[in-house]
Amino acid sequence: MSSIEVQGLHNLVAPHGARHKPKRLGRGRASGHGKTAGRGHKGQKKTKSGQVRPGFEGGQLPLARRLPKRGFRNHDFRKDYTVVNVGRIAERFAAGDMVDPITLIECGLVTQTRMKVKILGTGDLAVKLTVKAHAISASAKAKIEAAGGTVEVLDGHKVSA
Repeated sequence: MSSIEVQGLHNLVAPHGARHKPKRLGRGRASGHGKTAGRGHKGQKKTKSGQVRPGFEGGQLPLARRLPKRGFRNHDFRKDYTVVNVGRIAERFAAGDMVDPITLIECGLVTQTRMKVKILGTGDLAVKLTVKAHAISASAKAKIEAAGGTVEVLDGHKVSA
């Protein structure tokens, strides 16, 4: 082989000083980490089972409970959708096709398979399609119907304004 090294994953070597041996704790006085092994002498955290959960303040009322709670949090009730624009649908489907969440997953327009699908009205649509989704914006519905297609809303959702 010539003086030029062949590059590749099989020839990778860590640079000098990049790899360190782990610190060996509790291995006698001469190691420099003997006896208390860097944990100090007394206190709750001196033993292996002395770790406490994050935010624990020794029984004192924690900071997260002392501070006032303000604002509105809707995370328990919000509806999360994977959105697909009408223009993207027009690129992938031919006239007369049926578009539903399963076909959107198969063609790669939807990747999050557990979320509901919402169709939005960005882009142009010139082909007649049958579209089934969990939610459809009013502009998307108007564009689909203007092209001669039909819209069906799944799971009893409504067309949003």
